[in-house]
Amino acid sequence: MSDVDLLRAVADGSTGALKQLHDRHAAWLSVRLMRRCNNADLVADALQDTFVAAWKGASRFRGEGDVGAWLWGIGIRRLISRLRSDSRTRELPFGDLESGTSPAAEEQVLLGVEYGDLGAAMQSLSPEFRAVIQATVLDGLSVKETSSLLGIPVGTVKSRAKRARGHLREHLVGGMQ
Repeated sequence: MSDVDLLRAVADGSTGALKQLHDRHAAWLSVRLMRRCNNADLVADALQDTFVAAWKGASRFRGEGDVGAWLWGIGIRRLISRLRSDSRTRELPFGDLESGTSPAAEEQVLLGVEYGDLGAAMQSLSPEFRAVIQATVLDGLSVKETSSLLGIPVGTVKSRAKRARGHLREHLVGGMQ
């Protein structure tokens, strides 16, 4: 069965199809999520949340893009959500000074996207530009994967990314002066 067929079966309530989908995608999703966050527990939780969300939301998949890109989009959003909630429960937001540990650089960057200057710059983008930047930069998708995920041509992804980067540069550099 193709991934799309499996996802349709999941939407119809097939746990076997969900298991097959998990078997096909969990390993690479886990590796890619670990590249974003060096915390195996958070990644494992985000991965589990991804497949729970796929189970609950399979009927919302329109079949227009790649199932892997759809799952990646869910996974990275779940990881970011986990990072946010984890950072809110820490007593020391920049690590444990006694043990000398600190959060991974990726965690700090992802948190800065929401709370720092970059977060404000991202919010100033149009939804179309923001979606392209989130997919290509924050989620690490290729232009082709982003095209599939968003249902827009590759050329549109490239032009929106270029214009969005210019807007972000202007917003961030202009805000520093």
